[in-house]
Amino acid sequence: MAKVFLQSLGCPKNLVDSEMMLGLVARTGGEIVLDPAAADVLIVNTCGFIGDAKKESIEAILDLAHHKDGRADKRLVVTGCLVQRYGAELQAALPEVDAFLGTGDFVRMPELLQDGTRSEASGYGGAAHLLPDVAIPRIRTGHFFSAYLKVSEGCDHRCSFCIIPKIRGAHESRSLDSIRAEAEALVADGVIELNLIAQDLTAYGRDRSDGASLSALLRALVKIDGLRWIRLLYTFPRYVTDELLDTIAKEEKVCSYIDMPLQHISDRILQRMRRERDGAAIRRLLQRIRQRIPGVALRTAFIVGFPGETDDDFAELLQFVQDARFERVGVFRYSQEEGTAAATFAEQVPEVLKRNRRAALMQAQADVAAEANRRLVGSRQMVLVCGDDEQGRMYGRLATQAPEIDGVVHLRGDLATGTITPVRITGSSTYDLRAEAAAVRE
Repeated sequence: MAKVFLQSLGCPKNLVDSEMMLGLVARTGGEIVLDPAAADVLIVNTCGFIGDAKKESIEAILDLAHHKDGRADKRLVVTGCLVQRYGAELQAALPEVDAFLGTGDFVRMPELLQDGTRSEASGYGGAAHLLPDVAIPRIRTGHFFSAYLKVSEGCDHRCSFCIIPKIRGAHESRSLDSIRAEAEALVADGVIELNLIAQDLTAYGRDRSDGASLSALLRALVKIDGLRWIRLLYTFPRYVTDELLDTIAKEEKVCSYIDMPLQHISDRILQRMRRERDGAAIRRLLQRIRQRIPGVALRTAFIVGFPGETDDDFAELLQFVQDARFERVGVFRYSQEEGTAAATFAEQVPEVLKRNRRAALMQAQADVAAEANRRLVGSRQMVLVCGDDEQGRMYGRLATQAPEIDGVVHLRGDLATGTITPVRITGSSTYDLRAEAAAVRE
């Protein structure tokens, strides 16, 4: 029986793939261990999205390779987006790796565990993905009360900066019945919070002919007894319909939270990015969302330093962030990725200017976020109690705080982990809150 250690890198979508790999390992008799030194097989599920992610993946591979020193029977397997993108190059550069699996064939993991021979990694063979299914076992690695639920794979958009369609392929939706069956199994296993994920969540169902849509999926999921919160992550602006907004507003289990990457606001930069909305359309969409979902928390992401971004373009983006009052914002420096259209664009922005622009935009958002948190002080909120953090402090999250990417609520009082309970907000910082247990009825 092989002892297997797995390190998962990148986004929650990659994490779901990793959890399916662990499920396949366990189903074939493997033992999952948390210490790489104790493992017979070491697995790294890589990310290949941008430069920093690729660097992190290579460093993780090399770190785990050290555990093979003096152990001829120990094997190292590398999977995921980096393999799909650079398979042959990785094999040439990393002779210490015994096997490579891309994003579309990690179901072969059991046979690799049984076959001790070194596998051949091919060059880039096109995009590929594997849709989750209830028939593929999954071992969750996070909190027992919260889970990511992948509803589709791939992306049909052709943003000039993004390599994902060339790695993961065209958008493909799971059936509503398949998603509902997995959701029911997760809830039966103790999950009370589901975070719906996809490369393009709002496109869910548009490739099917059975009436599936994100709104229909939400209406099906809210009927699951025991499920308390459903949160939407990675909602592309194009398919944010009134029906979807009204469903979010109406259904109590659906968190009033929308994560919608906008990337920029300058018309000129949006056009160069090959985005499908101009600045005016984005502003109208934000107004429509806030009108139809009172109290909604909006999270977005922006790219600074895109090729050709001028001081005027950035000034417009900076003013937009100050005016739009997003509750959550992530800011990324443009990464020049080979294989993307933008990599060939002239007027590449110097790295120092990218860093300066990111710092300025993050500071502008910090002022907005701090003000939003101050307004919550003294209010009564419902919080999902998550347990202790690395410093031993109890913390939780509001319905408007997504796991891992948003701030948290530091808690005082006798509160049970994995429950949703009322608290009184007693203080705030830029991104986090402080709270104490509140009476159920006040």
